[in-house]
Amino acid sequence: MPKNKGKGGKNRRRGKNENETEKRELVFKEDGQEYAQVTKMLGNGRLEAMCFDGVKRLCHIRGKLRKKVWINQGDIILIGLRDYQDAKADVILKYTPDEARNLKTYGEFPETVRINDMVTFVEEGLDEDIEFGDEVSDEGEGDPVDAI
Repeated sequence: MPKNKGKGGKNRRRGKNENETEKRELVFKEDGQEYAQVTKMLGNGRLEAMCFDGVKRLCHIRGKLRKKVWINQGDIILIGLRDYQDAKADVILKYTPDEARNLKTYGEFPETVRINDMVTFVEEGLDEDIEFGDEVSDEGEGDPVDAI
């Protein structure tokens, strides 16, 4: 029987997030790029994002970010626009909340953008007709010994 000659398991191959605490330089958009906020995660490396130019796009998370940078709903991202498909784009970078606040103070984002909140693009007043039953029935109450 051969001895295990590897240097570790799956977690070693996956790597560690060693550069988390390191400050990186703030990246601004260039031509062919746009800022966006994630509205819905679709799975399979795709997401739906509302771009700050007013267009909702289907975005693809590129392979460099796919298992290393976790993108959630409400995150601010930088996307690369496609010349041949306006409704689709590619995720280039995810901004941390601190970087997003800095970009907002520089005037890169519209004033209506909320950075820390989970964004749900649903019309207001849609869930007002939901009622929860607070009434509790008295039938099941009493000593458990009496029920036997």
